[in-house]
Amino acid sequence: MTIAAGTKLGSYELVAQIGAGGMGEVYRAHDSKLGRDVAIKVLPEAFAQDPERLSRFQREAKMLASLNHPNIAAIYGLEDGAGRNYLVMELVPGETLAERVKREGALPVEEALAICKQIAEALEAAHEKGIIHRDLKPANVKVTPEGKVKVLDFGLAKAFSGDTTDSNPSQSPTLSAVATMQGVLLGTAAYMSPEQARGKAVDKRTDIWAFGCVLYELLTGKQAFTGEDVTEILAAVVMKEPAFDALPAKIPPAIRTLLSRCLEKNLKRRLQHVGEGRIVIEDVLSGSLPAEMVAAQRKGPSSNIRVAWAVAAIAIVAALALAFVHFRGPTEETRILKMTVLPPEKAMLTDSLPAVSPDGRRLAFVANVNGQGTLWVRNLDSLAARPLPGTEGANDPFWSPDSRFVAFFAGGKLKKIDVAGGPALSLCDAGSGIGGSWSRSDVIVFAPTTTGGLFRVPAAGGDATPVTALDQASGETSHRFPWFLPDGRHFLYTDRNADSDKSAVYVADLDSNTRRRVLVAPSNAVYSPPGYLLFVREQTLMAQPFDASNAQAIGGAVPIAERVDSVTKLVYGQGQFSASQNGVLAYTSGGAGQDRQLTWFDRSGKVVGTVGMPGDLGTPAISPDGTRVVFYRLDTQTSFYDLWLYDLAHGSASRFTFNSKSNINPVWSPDGSHIAFQSTRDGVPNLYQKASSGAAQDEALDKAARDKRPMDWSRDGRYIIEEIRDAKSYDIWVLPLFDDRKPFPYLQNDFNERFAKLSPNGQWLAYVSDETKRDEVYVQGFSGTRSGSGGKWQVSTSGGIYPVWSRDGKELFFIGSDQKLMAVEVNGGAKFEAGVPKPLFETRGATFFDVSKDGRFLIPTQTEQSAGVPITVVVNWTAGLKK
Repeated sequence: MTIAAGTKLGSYELVAQIGAGGMGEVYRAHDSKLGRDVAIKVLPEAFAQDPERLSRFQREAKMLASLNHPNIAAIYGLEDGAGRNYLVMELVPGETLAERVKREGALPVEEALAICKQIAEALEAAHEKGIIHRDLKPANVKVTPEGKVKVLDFGLAKAFSGDTTDSNPSQSPTLSAVATMQGVLLGTAAYMSPEQARGKAVDKRTDIWAFGCVLYELLTGKQAFTGEDVTEILAAVVMKEPAFDALPAKIPPAIRTLLSRCLEKNLKRRLQHVGEGRIVIEDVLSGSLPAEMVAAQRKGPSSNIRVAWAVAAIAIVAALALAFVHFRGPTEETRILKMTVLPPEKAMLTDSLPAVSPDGRRLAFVANVNGQGTLWVRNLDSLAARPLPGTEGANDPFWSPDSRFVAFFAGGKLKKIDVAGGPALSLCDAGSGIGGSWSRSDVIVFAPTTTGGLFRVPAAGGDATPVTALDQASGETSHRFPWFLPDGRHFLYTDRNADSDKSAVYVADLDSNTRRRVLVAPSNAVYSPPGYLLFVREQTLMAQPFDASNAQAIGGAVPIAERVDSVTKLVYGQGQFSASQNGVLAYTSGGAGQDRQLTWFDRSGKVVGTVGMPGDLGTPAISPDGTRVVFYRLDTQTSFYDLWLYDLAHGSASRFTFNSKSNINPVWSPDGSHIAFQSTRDGVPNLYQKASSGAAQDEALDKAARDKRPMDWSRDGRYIIEEIRDAKSYDIWVLPLFDDRKPFPYLQNDFNERFAKLSPNGQWLAYVSDETKRDEVYVQGFSGTRSGSGGKWQVSTSGGIYPVWSRDGKELFFIGSDQKLMAVEVNGGAKFEAGVPKPLFETRGATFFDVSKDGRFLIPTQTEQSAGVPITVVVNWTAGLKK
């Protein structure tokens, strides 16, 4: 029932009704407190009579209110009063795109692209926060009199109806929200993605489909999918292709291709990130996309999209070939050329950095196929990447100066392989390598572990010798990510400090122990001619002018690419980028290998459920009573991690820690009353605990000057098992929670002992050691004293990591070297006995995991969106600095 003008809802006085829909009536109102006009959406009365639905809406509305972007109409709050529940929103002047198209028909191409660029920016900002619109259409987009685009009703379709996995399309969030509104249903159905029309679960790619529908309509003045009723429209969405021949004849072919990608019915072939579409539109509008880069036009609805992209790829190759010729002339200026490299079919990009060859002609990267990481190489004058046999388990590739070999880490070794063919050759040991560089004098400098200095080894192989040493007195904990300067003698590297604010990039010398700090940055840095250091700062790739002859930074850094991934590797950022010696840059943006979903698996590997929303998250730990899960999640605003609690019974998540630095690695107390975790709030990783109710303040448990994290809590509540990292190795310590709380070493030697877990009866300690030059799972007795007792057994037989006990102590699980989840039957009574490890299923690149009382496995699993993130390749990137 319409509310009369003049009615007051709290401090808001309704002025006039300005709209109505399935999700409520909308009024213009005046806020007497702040003296501004707002939009009030009064929710249907059914909300007040459904507490669970209202509670769900409140949770969603709070998340939506966090969106802050110039192209998104803001939600100010959710209020209630006078028996009504209502949303207070930004009042956006102007007409909707639906009204504009109805009045004028097709818009001029340039104007339509400018509008859709702003829509893409709004979607991109929301998707980065895990928020999907779900109901994008011209009626939900306004253009203000000043030309500013505002996307309305962000995420309200989900907030109104909640998630649904019902197979009935009529029960999808969008349809159920508008099912009672004559005419509205038809308009909404026309913009639904095929998966949404089928009532399946949706992700951000449903918004990309709707974005394509909106772009098509602005260019043609017609809906992409039509019909006389809902059934016909949904059938068209699922079965038919848009009439691409209705597009204006002078439409840039790159935009035709973009539309084809957005309106691809196959999710895996659809454009994976709206930011890529934004880039295409920007390049077309700016004129920086040359004709050679443009794909051939689609001939009709039956055309194969693969053909269009193959033609586009060939055109790109031609442009790149031309660019390489220009690079040979040092004074020759060329345009910036961009291309994207998608993961190979049925493969998933990992969080290992992409590596451009020095000559700029090849790209090396690591991709998972069936859970196994393999090194791939793509010639940039080719249409496809190819795997390099014998590189299984590869990580962090880097090239030889002549672009003939790729070096990489795998199986505890530093290896190299000739990309033209041949076996992978082991050069030396590297237990957990993290970055390397190959000089023109055939010396390789690399980081063999995550806990010490850098080493050097001949490129032909041999004994590795130290080349840098940690300054432990100043808090240095690791040297990594080396990169040779042009003279082949000096090299850059990143020093990780226990106080992350002191981490910096240094330049060092192969022939002396001298070094000099050149840049304060938490990222790796690379040198790119004619004179720049590239590094990531707050997800922005920066270019710092640099005099390589004197190894000195000059002037200030400038941004060259936004939203560049920076993968956290053992609580330390690694920028996902590299550069050639002739102006070719490669990077990932959008979370390659980072976006994960907490997923339940049964013993056969079947997915049986999920927990919460996907994101950059990990280390899930199930509470002792099985009702809650604690895990870390990245706060994209601060770039730090915090702990979150998920209530499995109610399906709700709540933030557990609030601090200016990262809080990770949670473990439960045996009674579930407290959670211990690692925090970097003090500048170094310290141990804290907090009541799981969230009521009390954080309490420090161990603030000794060591790099440490909790791994387990004994079932009698007396001890916390710690993992300590020093300059030499990882060790296992014990923190008593009685008397003076003074930690002591339990397993300490020259090897790395990690990932310790106590058996349910507290008698046995499972852990990982590399004493055989390969990570294996071991078990030994635990008594809480200063030395192990009761023997020692190797449980894994061909590599293993991340051991977890079953809740009854009768099995021990771990992840094998082939990324399969392994199970071992054990007798953990007075005498320990272990059976033969048996594979259960592929873990899809999993790390930490946990197991429930009923035998389900909770694993952070890489999402398709994360896996589908492309690598962006930019040719002649330095030309952009001159603009």
